[in-house]
Amino acid sequence: MLLSSACSNFEIFMLVVSASAIDLKAPKKSPLALRMFVFAMTMLCGISICSMCMKQLGSDGWSRIVKIEVVEQPCNKSTVPPSEVQFVHYPQPITYSREECKCNPVRFFAIISSQRSGSGWFETLLNSHVNVSSNGEIFSAKERRSNISSIIKTLDKVYNLDWNSSASKNECTAAVGFKWMLNQGLVANHVDVVDYFNQRGVSAIFLFRRNLLRQFVSQLANNHDRYLKQLNGTHKAHVHTKHEATILAKYKPRLNTTTLIWQLRQADEYTRDALENLKSTRHITIYYEDLILNRTKLFDVLDFLQVPRRKLVSRHVKIHTKPLSEYIENWDEVYSTLNGTQYESFLNAADYII
Repeated sequence: MLLSSACSNFEIFMLVVSASAIDLKAPKKSPLALRMFVFAMTMLCGISICSMCMKQLGSDGWSRIVKIEVVEQPCNKSTVPPSEVQFVHYPQPITYSREECKCNPVRFFAIISSQRSGSGWFETLLNSHVNVSSNGEIFSAKERRSNISSIIKTLDKVYNLDWNSSASKNECTAAVGFKWMLNQGLVANHVDVVDYFNQRGVSAIFLFRRNLLRQFVSQLANNHDRYLKQLNGTHKAHVHTKHEATILAKYKPRLNTTTLIWQLRQADEYTRDALENLKSTRHITIYYEDLILNRTKLFDVLDFLQVPRRKLVSRHVKIHTKPLSEYIENWDEVYSTLNGTQYESFLNAADYII
């Protein structure tokens, strides 16, 4: 309305000026004063019209006119080999800004293991790398693995870098993952998990123990401390001092030799079946014994994750460092039961000593 009124007034003014110009006798020379007057009035009307237009548009409308959008340049992915494109990601977390690291590629991984296979120690080694974040045993909480929808929701949160834990890094993360035990919904949902891993480009790190007898003894000792809480009333699955390790190592379980071979066979088949079901994923298989005897095996893992090689350290202190004969109450019976069987190698006293 204001704009229309202003334009009408300007038209009337111009008609009046034109009429006056017609009635007046044209002088031999156009008066300079009249020209200046017409010019000044034209400028004033123009300013008035612009002012009223801006008021009608309002601040929001005006900002839309003058707003200049900055188009973000996409990250350069040309250096990524075609075979690796599926496994290179550029997450955009919703809980914080990754602005300074947005073009740093991230690889997704999961440590697939079973209880008392050295996965806790192994994970602390990985987390000592400045560019690796492994978020622990996240599916130990039953509600996160109650069904495949809960599992996928949790996985998405981890791989979107929205999972907050002590493993989160201030530096640019180059590899992010977690630790997943076979009995925490993984085996039960292996078909959907494999599909998810292959679609999202998640790499699997299989970590197991060859000596299932030592693993069994470690499980029994851990369960014993879970109930007795021998360290100042607190259960600790992992320790950081030799004193704590010595206390926990004092427990000597008595094994049922009648069912021992069956138990070892069950554990062996369970692991083999899991590896068979998950083998279609991009994966690497490592064994705890190999890491203990040769720490350079860790470089194979870093190369697999495509992160720079670094010296990896852990504060974990090994609990059972002596021959098995010192950790099993009825050792003679166990030795007699396994000697001459396919599990005879588990009796080897030098298998784990460090």
